[in-house]
Amino acid sequence: MRFLMAMVLLRMTSGFITPTSQRTASRLFRPLSTTVHNSNNHPASSKLRRTRPRNNIDPLLSRLALHPSFKDGALWSTTAGTNEVDTPLTTTAAATNNNDSNNADFDTLFPNKGKNPLTLPPRMRFAPSPTGSLHVGGARTALYNWLVAKKGQLEEEGGKEAAFVLRVEDTDLARSTKGRFWSLGVMWYESENSVLADLTWLGLTWDEGPDTPLGKYGPYRQSERSSLYIAIARRLIAEGKAYPCFCTPEELEAMKLKMEQEGLPPRYDGTWRDADPELVRQKIEAGDPYTVRFKVPPNSRVVIDDAVRGTVSWDADATVGDFILLRSSGVPVYNFCVAVDDAAMGITTVIRAEEHLTNTLRQGLILDALGAPRPRYAHCSLILGEDKQKLSKRHGATSCNQFRLDGFLPDAMINYLALLGWNDGTDNEIFTRDELIEAFDIDRIVKSPSVFDMDKLKWVNSQHLKKFEVEDILGLVQQQLEFLGMVKEGAEEGKLRDFVFASTALAKQMMETTRDAAENAKTVMGYNLPASYADLPDGSEAKEMIEQGNFYGISMKILEMYDAGTFPTPDADNLLAAFMDGSNKAIVEDTVIGGEEGSYPMKYKETMKAIAKDMNVKGKNLFHPVRLALTGEMSGQDVTKQLSLLAMATGEHSVVNADAAGVVPFDARIERLKSFCASIPEQFRVSKAASGGDSAKSDEKSSKNAAKADTTPKEESVTTASAIADPLDGYTGPPITALDIRVGRITKVWTHEEADKLYCEEIDVGEAEPRKIASGLRPYMSAEDMEGRLVLVLCNLKERKLAGFPSHGMVLCASNQDHTEVKLVSVPVEAKVGERVTVPGFDFEGEEGQPYPENKIGKKKVFEQIAPFLATSEYGVPEFCGRPLLTSAGVCTSPIAKGSVA
Repeated sequence: MRFLMAMVLLRMTSGFITPTSQRTASRLFRPLSTTVHNSNNHPASSKLRRTRPRNNIDPLLSRLALHPSFKDGALWSTTAGTNEVDTPLTTTAAATNNNDSNNADFDTLFPNKGKNPLTLPPRMRFAPSPTGSLHVGGARTALYNWLVAKKGQLEEEGGKEAAFVLRVEDTDLARSTKGRFWSLGVMWYESENSVLADLTWLGLTWDEGPDTPLGKYGPYRQSERSSLYIAIARRLIAEGKAYPCFCTPEELEAMKLKMEQEGLPPRYDGTWRDADPELVRQKIEAGDPYTVRFKVPPNSRVVIDDAVRGTVSWDADATVGDFILLRSSGVPVYNFCVAVDDAAMGITTVIRAEEHLTNTLRQGLILDALGAPRPRYAHCSLILGEDKQKLSKRHGATSCNQFRLDGFLPDAMINYLALLGWNDGTDNEIFTRDELIEAFDIDRIVKSPSVFDMDKLKWVNSQHLKKFEVEDILGLVQQQLEFLGMVKEGAEEGKLRDFVFASTALAKQMMETTRDAAENAKTVMGYNLPASYADLPDGSEAKEMIEQGNFYGISMKILEMYDAGTFPTPDADNLLAAFMDGSNKAIVEDTVIGGEEGSYPMKYKETMKAIAKDMNVKGKNLFHPVRLALTGEMSGQDVTKQLSLLAMATGEHSVVNADAAGVVPFDARIERLKSFCASIPEQFRVSKAASGGDSAKSDEKSSKNAAKADTTPKEESVTTASAIADPLDGYTGPPITALDIRVGRITKVWTHEEADKLYCEEIDVGEAEPRKIASGLRPYMSAEDMEGRLVLVLCNLKERKLAGFPSHGMVLCASNQDHTEVKLVSVPVEAKVGERVTVPGFDFEGEEGQPYPENKIGKKKVFEQIAPFLATSEYGVPEFCGRPLLTSAGVCTSPIAKGSVA
């Protein structure tokens, strides 16, 4: 507490109030070794001013000096000038002489002076202006700097000196959010707090920052370092590297117009650059307002070797002229503060957006004048929206806080942000935090602008979510349910956990964000079956299905059983049965049904078997009508899981806010279903097969099925478990026909020069020229094993560069679950190069069977949606939803069983 009180006192004495021009003038021209003059010592010509009383902070400084964080430079910049007394103007020469004794102070202020920053442990900085939330561009800048600092800290030599510094650049008082408040003796800005909260959420923790004012190079808010900037300006004036300028706004405007009329670029003409010192003294004593300008050396050039853009140079004298360091109000300008702070905080590398590239000219000149080495610069290209314009709010969410509210994981965010302008030289796109630290290298930041793709971010987020168990993300899903107001405040903890668990397990396999689990739960608890058949849109999937005639009969059977009390409903004492397997682990696969013998899921399964046998229907002709009748949707997750979640929402002491969640209880669904069935036209109340609509062939098939049912044991009846769990019934993604998968032959393989995991291949896919494709197969097989092989190639992917190589397509491979084993999919030797691979049950010939164009495949992330349903069977057959991949010569195979295909 004594330390915190000392901080409060220190803040009260560090000059938050902007000085007047006269007070600033006296501070600018006083010697650094402050001397208090009494009236008897002033020359006769001097105008005496009344001494303004100041707080004596010497005892405070003595106590603070004992604190472990108090080191050279820690509080010098905060307290400089606070014990001074306004004194008359001294000549520039006198100031110079007095400053000689303080050169050592300035030399120790710049820790990198006389050193090469490239040889030092990385001290990186992120310097936001507190003007609102942290946005995508700023977050990427912070991430890149953080990664370099963290990598430096892991190195044995100099690891302790490496640091990620958070510096708040709040000198632009007009833009910084007002409204200060005190917390434990520390003052924060509202917007600053927002930025810090966003960085904390992303996990970009800083080693030094505004919450550590006694850090080695603190304080870390520019508004608290004004005395340092004024002292530096005094030194530059004393050394003839800066000067006061008394030009009025009207004179500057006239100067600008004159240059424009002469066809010259507007810049200051140096009116006060070499003014008479006596005239300067007189105007200061008269109280005339003035700015302090930097004296740009004649014929000077600034050249930097930018890590991203290469060599960049400016003709300083012709480009900027003598620019302002201090405004007439005494407030320092942005570039002056940045250059001084980078030097004083020992920053070795500056990674920032390309819009700051032009600022490097002024900052470089100031650093040179101070005798401080310039840091290494890396100016990253802008992030664009999909319309190739600079990313802004009109493109949707751009602030980190909004992404948090939308259910994105911080690790997924930094993974995706890292890819917006950087790659590791492989086709790997999913990184953990530690993998990013290890792989990141400034030299691999690309020069071209990056496009922010929300679909790609969602895909990256989904890949990170898959790494977590259901239990790991319950808190995040609960947060989303609370954001949407779907759960009651103060809900009973046990019931709330069960509802969150069920909502998460239900959506786990398909969720891209944690919000998807909440939104999915809302859909499940709702019921979108319209009031009547006439309300169904023409051409809709539901209307076409109803017109096949099975829906009416099946729905009437369900209604009959419900009225008789024989239709199974979830057990109120075991509502989690549908979500748990035999070992009490969460079920996330939609094709796996939970529950033990006698449980609700098993009773529901037996009921479906009975309905199938009684009405002689199976597969989609049974399950689509049942799904629409019970859930109001044509597709979705397992019905027993959906109805179990609904039971949780409608049971006694439910934790669900029914109005906000849009809950439609089961009995209300039954009543609507009755009304809907009553509105179905007579011609759609009988199955087309039963009415002869499909000719005698259908009747014959039905007879054979009936005969088979009479002679087949009960456990092998028409409606088997495999039919109920048909993966295609639960599939809601794009059709497999969207993909243009062809047979290809690898004709040439070579290693990528810059990426140690990539092969470059030429593959004949039946086109005029072979496709060039890069693949990450180098760790798994040799080039000799690949050349001449028949392979499957996904051909309608847009060409993209992988580590600089233009790759147009993707070779499909099978891999085991942990991806430690990867093999090429084996194609029958008699298959034809260039032929399209098909899947049974899908029409690949008609207009609807044509593959999607490349732009649609990429923009809609079609392959990413289909990929989870591409797998190898227990016999190693590559399949889509249980259907094999076929060529004209037969089925494709793989040496890897129960693996994935990608």
